[in-house]
Amino acid sequence: DTMNYWIKNDRARLEQVIARSHVLILNEDEARELTGELNLANAIEQIQRLGPGTVVVKKGEHGALLADGEDICALPGLPLKTVCDPTGAGDSFAGGFVGCIQRRGSRSNETLRTAVAYGSAVASFCCEDFSAERLRSLTLEELEARVGQLHRLVEFHP
Repeated sequence: DTMNYWIKNDRARLEQVIARSHVLILNEDEARELTGELNLANAIEQIQRLGPGTVVVKKGEHGALLADGEDICALPGLPLKTVCDPTGAGDSFAGGFVGCIQRRGSRSNETLRTAVAYGSAVASFCCEDFSAERLRSLTLEELEARVGQLHRLVEFHP
């Protein structure tokens, strides 16, 4: 939550931490501020040069970008008819993302892509109530159903 502080006030130490990271999750404003790039594809490339091979850029209601090496995946956010409070959605995304990786026991590209969907689904539940209240009653079955909704949202056949 203090990324902007570290970018402005102690960039050298921030870059030391980033260099030791395998995965970096940040929002689009942080990515742009960190790199000075408006174009997110260029920003991601610069961030990867700092050390992490995998970068996830959260774009709020517009979803997320995953860059794993040369592979890039763009996943939209789930369209919600009612948003009560988006506070904590970014952290909820990160929790869902990391939880999926832990549950699968792998950091393969397939798992990372799936983890973005789980992150997006958890974040969507977070937005349905004040703060993280909705997450207290969230079941695995509800989460799996929402990931299924997201899959159907992006499924197409050329």
